[in-house]
Amino acid sequence: MEYTPCEEIESRISKVRDLMEKASLDGAFFHYKIDYFYLSGTMQDSLLYIPIDGKPILFVKREIGRARRESPLENILPFRSLKDIKPYIGPVKRVGFQLDVVPYNDIVKIRDLLGDMELVDVSPMAIEVRKTKSPFEIRIMEKAASIAKKVYQKVPEFLKEGVREIEVGGMLESYAKSLGHEGLLRVRSLNYEAYTWHIVSGRTGSVVSQSDSPMGGFGLSPAFPVGASMKKLKRDEPILVDFGICYHGYQVDQTRMYAIGSMPELFEKAYHVCRDIHYRVLDKAVGGESCNDLFEYSKRLAKDAGYEAYYLGYNPHKVRFLAHGIGLELGELPFVAPRRDYPIEEGMTFAIEPKMVFPKQGACGFENTVLMEKGGYRILTNIDEQIILV
Repeated sequence: MEYTPCEEIESRISKVRDLMEKASLDGAFFHYKIDYFYLSGTMQDSLLYIPIDGKPILFVKREIGRARRESPLENILPFRSLKDIKPYIGPVKRVGFQLDVVPYNDIVKIRDLLGDMELVDVSPMAIEVRKTKSPFEIRIMEKAASIAKKVYQKVPEFLKEGVREIEVGGMLESYAKSLGHEGLLRVRSLNYEAYTWHIVSGRTGSVVSQSDSPMGGFGLSPAFPVGASMKKLKRDEPILVDFGICYHGYQVDQTRMYAIGSMPELFEKAYHVCRDIHYRVLDKAVGGESCNDLFEYSKRLAKDAGYEAYYLGYNPHKVRFLAHGIGLELGELPFVAPRRDYPIEEGMTFAIEPKMVFPKQGACGFENTVLMEKGGYRILTNIDEQIILV
């Protein structure tokens, strides 16, 4: 096990406190496990309270022994109900709570517990603090990327005519887990579940479903209508592998293209356009362009190359983002998308994924997880960028 160092946790809490002070908060509760993991180092069932002054308190339902081993916080206490925390909370008039993800019933209970007070949403503060990654976080993401590289090198061994998409997903999942992949990708969203076996071939690559991506895949049933399906792989068709990896909570995301026999010319040409857009946008990002401008620039590149109708999906199913931040969750800051008027800054990690979808024919794409560094960028997912033929 690799535990989060004390100085790392202290730095994160200090940044959150700065934002709390600007919002004139007396204290803040962090109930959402991704955020209290980030601020405490443990994902045991807990509630983290950070007062504007004094030491944070981690209240743990279960399992407190593991929480004390995993977290460097000094004050780690057991609790069974919200009533147990009241003696430790001083008088508060304005307190933070994660209103975007906490059940309404919990908000009612906390109001009853603490009496007359003003609740303020602190989720934007946690999201803001997490947008840049520390050297500790980057090192873990580099490890996730090294697992991804081995997984993608293994893909050709599993691609055979007659093998089903979901079988390939299962074999990759098993191999990835043998290397330390945790299997679970996390997203801050209602009614959206992330998964790792996004493998589509031929026409299934053009199937649109409920996921916010250019292609959805056919999936396995109406209850899981996305990703790899029971379709069998065929020769001379595009095979898109978008297989996210999670290691010690941190994720990397990447997409590469494969084919059994040969890749149809339509998809080969489109793939090279995707790769070109990927790198030209990154080069422009170094210059400090806003994310909105980067998105519009990528659309112009696709149009100039003759792929406007297929870029990021086909009408009316086009998605409105080119890149998404990534770390503890798949959708973090920054987003290269419309109305995002901020630049990509040093220390940010994001997945950039130009993709093309051709109705009733298939899809292709190119994706990497990238770290923005001083004066440039670094591709974390250093995986063969050529179309792999089996």
